[in-house]
Amino acid sequence: MGGDRPHERLDAWQQGTLLVKAIYGLSAGFPAEERFGLTQQMRRAAVSIPSNLAEGSARNGAREYAHFISVARGSLAELTTQIQIARMLGHLDDTTEILTLTDHVGRLLTGLHRKWSAQ
Repeated sequence: MGGDRPHERLDAWQQGTLLVKAIYGLSAGFPAEERFGLTQQMRRAAVSIPSNLAEGSARNGAREYAHFISVARGSLAELTTQIQIARMLGHLDDTTEILTLTDHVGRLLTGLHRKWSAQ
């Protein structure tokens, strides 16, 4: 990855897109009755993370960018909760790897937020 657009060079965006891919893979094995429930919610929350980074980078000003990074952080918190719910419901056996990735993305987002909210 790491294309011509500024947001594509961000580690947070790159790791966020890997998180999207992982969530799509994990949720593909969920029961059919979850297709319009937890599966859709998890995918939407995951997609929201890199999408908000892209949208924020296209805005004018640090304050606006920090807002979109904050929205991405909220989506990550939502996704982490949904992963825990999926495990509780028996849809996921081992969440160690995916939660390690969410923690990594969270640290990257926190660093970005600190940078842009301080400007």
